[in-house]
Amino acid sequence: MNKVTNYFRESYHELVHKVSWPTWKELQSSTMIVLIATVIITLMVWGMDTASHLVLSQYYKLFQ
Repeated sequence: MNKVTNYFRESYHELVHKVSWPTWKELQSSTMIVLIATVIITLMVWGMDTASHLVLSQYYKLFQ
């Protein structure tokens, strides 16, 4: 039980004294970067899905 207590005590100490937390402005900036990247990647996947659907539809029409 002593090991578990020591683990939590050291974890708390590390989170409070050793971790450098981002400022509110840095957090907002990082969030905007993630949101923009998510939208761009979503549009890329949607575009690839649409293109593959069109190509495969034309391919399947050849063999009907």
